[in-house]
Amino acid sequence: MSGEETGLDLDRLAWFKSSYSAGDGGECVEVAARPGRVHVRDSKDTTRAALAVEPAAWTAFVQFAAL
Repeated sequence: MSGEETGLDLDRLAWFKSSYSAGDGGECVEVAARPGRVHVRDSKDTTRAALAVEPAAWTAFVQFAAL
């Protein structure tokens, strides 16, 4: 797991907000997938650092959260 990818401009990634987001400022995350990494950030404060995880770790998390 890594906090960032060297030289990557996170603002240029295609970020996707959770489909569970109500749009009223609720607690949400945004996700941007790249080869070898999935980036996750707080949708309410996009200036903070994003978390970067391996795709297998993201898949395991999503499967666990869906239970």
